[in-house]
Amino acid sequence: MTRVLLIHDTCLLRTALAAWIGREPELEVSSASWKGAVATSRALRPDVCVADMDSPDAGAGWEDARGPAGERCTGGDPWGAMLALATAGRPGPLRRAYEMGALGYLSKNASPDRLVEGIRRVAKGERYIDETLGFGFLEAAEIPLTRRELSVLSLAAGGASVGEIARSLHLSNGTVRNYMAAITRKTGARNRVDAIRISQCAGWV
Repeated sequence: MTRVLLIHDTCLLRTALAAWIGREPELEVSSASWKGAVATSRALRPDVCVADMDSPDAGAGWEDARGPAGERCTGGDPWGAMLALATAGRPGPLRRAYEMGALGYLSKNASPDRLVEGIRRVAKGERYIDETLGFGFLEAAEIPLTRRELSVLSLAAGGASVGEIARSLHLSNGTVRNYMAAITRKTGARNRVDAIRISQCAGWV
């Protein structure tokens, strides 16, 4: 039996996908939002984690839950192998998934059958990459922002204030301002609004 954890912030889609995947007799499926993913993964210890990378909270708590590298080598990784769900036109989430060590990458426009195939392949320790994401990977390689900067910028693009970003990412207000200053400098923007515009036009967020 392969234990699967599906992480998606939209409850209706999460429930529907979990029900579809759960029709396969060898797959045991649980689901959670990103905010509840850490606790669920620690309790479940999944073999495969299917994660929607388009959420602003994607990756929240990932490294903290994984623990030291030595523990992961002895079976201490609570996430299992990762199959990232991404959108071809958004290289930012692809970059984030790569930095998180995803083994598989599947377009969110793929069929449910492809999703099941990806889970099975990743569960065996095999790489699984949707060919439609190829150009997105090339674009992701050119992004000048770090994963944390992309997380900050995604929340800012959604209208979050400095304080709201700080609370969401467990940072201080000063640290968020420092990230925004670095983002503005790296994108060549005039200000925060211009940095968001540039990044959205480039498909980073």
